[in-house]
Amino acid sequence: MFDYDYDALREIGRIVARARDEMAQAVTPGITTKELDAIGQRILEEEGAASAPITMYEFPGYTCISINEVAAHGIPGKEVIKDGDIVNVDVSAVKDGYYADTGRTVIAGTPKSPEHVRLVEVSLTSLEAGLSKVKAGTKVNQIGKAIYADVRKNGFTVIRNLAGHGLGRTLHGEPETISNYYSREENDILKVGQVIAVETFVSTKDEIVYQSEEDGWALFTPNDSPVSQFEHTVIVTEDGYEVLTGTFREE
Repeated sequence: MFDYDYDALREIGRIVARARDEMAQAVTPGITTKELDAIGQRILEEEGAASAPITMYEFPGYTCISINEVAAHGIPGKEVIKDGDIVNVDVSAVKDGYYADTGRTVIAGTPKSPEHVRLVEVSLTSLEAGLSKVKAGTKVNQIGKAIYADVRKNGFTVIRNLAGHGLGRTLHGEPETISNYYSREENDILKVGQVIAVETFVSTKDEIVYQSEEDGWALFTPNDSPVSQFEHTVIVTEDGYEVLTGTFREE
């Protein structure tokens, strides 16, 4: 069905996971987002991979680094990360014609509130809930249904105009969207060997993000509600899935 080199997909998955985790570990108050991006750049170059945002969209950074109310597409620059900031690093790259995409959120220094700690944790548990629905024969919208249920029972909201997606030989493929809620239109059936990126965008209260008019990239919440994101690239299998982008929890 899918004429993919799965070893090549595993390789690019390993690379983006390495960059993601080394960047996340470097998140401390006082570091700039440009300095964090340089870590990602170094790793991608060491591994012979190229930044997907640059390759496909001429994005002004090797990775996306989004802080607090910026949900996605934050441009690395001179911004200094402060104590308590909620920082998301999103790394996507291509090597030998294959793409992988991943992201994780961490809090720099001391969290500002227990709610922020829970926000980050729920964005991960909801990802795990969504992934639990991934297997051949399942409708795509069951992923979003599970994500939404986990988020809502914990008192948070999902961002409705950001979503996961298919990928493989392109960064964004079929299915075009894997929403964080149940969508009747997302009724495609998952197939063995399909490659998808499942990602959660969880906020304290907002459900929509808007694009920055200032830089044309950053997507932010209108009420300054912080957002946390986690993302894995996986291969759909007969009875589940294979994660290509490492782990977020201690084994």
